[in-house]
Amino acid sequence: MFKKFKRTGALLICAAVLSVTASGCGKDETSSKSSRVSTTASTDVTTQTQPVTTTSKPKVDANQANSNSTYNDRFQWAYFREGDNKEVDVFMIAPTVDVKEELLMDVDDTENRERFRGALDMQKDIFSDRARIYAPYYCQLSLNGYELIGSDRDMFLSIAYSDVAEAFRYYLRFENKGRPFILAGFSQGADMCYRLMENFMEDEEVRSKLVATYAIGWTMDEETAAKYPYLNFAQSADDTGVIVSFECEAPELNASMICSANQKMMSINPLNWRTDNTIAKKDLNKGACFMKENSNEIEKEVPGLCGCYLDPTRGTLKVTDIKAADYPAGIKLLPEGSYHIYDYQFFFRNLQENVGTRIDAYKIKQEQLAAEAETATAEEEAAQTEETPATEKAA
Repeated sequence: MFKKFKRTGALLICAAVLSVTASGCGKDETSSKSSRVSTTASTDVTTQTQPVTTTSKPKVDANQANSNSTYNDRFQWAYFREGDNKEVDVFMIAPTVDVKEELLMDVDDTENRERFRGALDMQKDIFSDRARIYAPYYCQLSLNGYELIGSDRDMFLSIAYSDVAEAFRYYLRFENKGRPFILAGFSQGADMCYRLMENFMEDEEVRSKLVATYAIGWTMDEETAAKYPYLNFAQSADDTGVIVSFECEAPELNASMICSANQKMMSINPLNWRTDNTIAKKDLNKGACFMKENSNEIEKEVPGLCGCYLDPTRGTLKVTDIKAADYPAGIKLLPEGSYHIYDYQFFFRNLQENVGTRIDAYKIKQEQLAAEAETATAEEEAAQTEETPATEKAA
C-alpha cells in the first residue's frame, strides 16, 4: 500500500502511475491498489523530473468492470448494500480524513478506516431514510497533500479518482440493476462526484437513473460546467438529474482554499432553494444537527440556528445569525470565517427533507415518461391499423 510517502519521492514516482490512471478513469480493471504500488516501486525515480498531467477524459463504460475488480472484495467498502430494502441507492464518497504524514491514504490502516467510516456516519442519515448506501474506501489525498499546488496536487487526486471510478463502475455493473441512484460527496468527496459526472454522465442510460448529485463543499465554476452540457445544476427544490452544491462561509470572507478570490462557484441555497441572492431567514432552517465525533448520533440539534444567502460575486453561501468565533474553521488550510466543516451540519434537516423531495419528484417524472411512452405506442399502433388496406383486413 501507499504507506508514508515522503513528499519529494511521491511527486517523482506519481508520474509513472498516470499511464494507467489517465484523468483518473482507471480503465485497467486489474490495476488494483497493490499492483499500482509495485509499479511505482519498480520505477527509477531519478528519471522522473517533471510531473505528467493529462486533460483527456475518455468516455467510460460500465461494462468494463469485471468480477476481478478490487471492489469485488467487501473489505474495500465502508458501506455495501446498507439498508437493502430502500427504493434508491446512494453512492457516497468520503471527505478528506487522512491527517497523517503520507500524501495518499493507506486504506489498510485501521485508524484511517475508522476515521473514514466515521466521516461517512456523520452524513449518511441525510440519505439513509430513503436510500441504500454504498461507500467505497479509496486512496484519497491526505490533508498534507492539499498543501501541494497545481499539477502536483492534481496527480494525486487522479490516483484517488481512479479508485472511486473503479468502485462506481463495479457498482453500475453488478449492483445497480436499473435502480435510481444518488451521488453524494463532501469536500474531496464532492470533487470526486464532479469527476464521476464528467466521465460517466455522457452515457444517457446512466444519466437517466440519476436522481441528483449532492456535491457539497467543493467548487465547480461556470466555465468548467459549460464544457459538459450534461452537468446541470439545481434550480429548485425538486428538479432531478441535477447537482446540489454550496460552500458555507462568513459574510466577510473573500477567499479560501475551497473557493479562491477569482472564482465564482455554482450553488443553490439549501433553505429557500433559490439560485439568486435572496436572503433565507433562519426560521426556514428546520434543524442544524451536530454529531458526536465519528458517529451518526446527534449530539445537539438546533432548529432556526442560521439563515443564509448566496454571494452574487463568489457564489458561496453566506451564513447569517451566527458568530464566526463560535464556529472555528478547524482545518489548518482554511481561514477563520470558513464554515466548510459545517456545510452539512448547518442545514442537516433541510437536506434530509430535500433528498426525499427529489426522490419523489424523480418517481413522478418516471411515471409520466412511462405513461407518455405507452400513449405514443398505442397511437402508433392505432395509426398503423388505420393505414392497413381494406383487402388486407378482409383477408
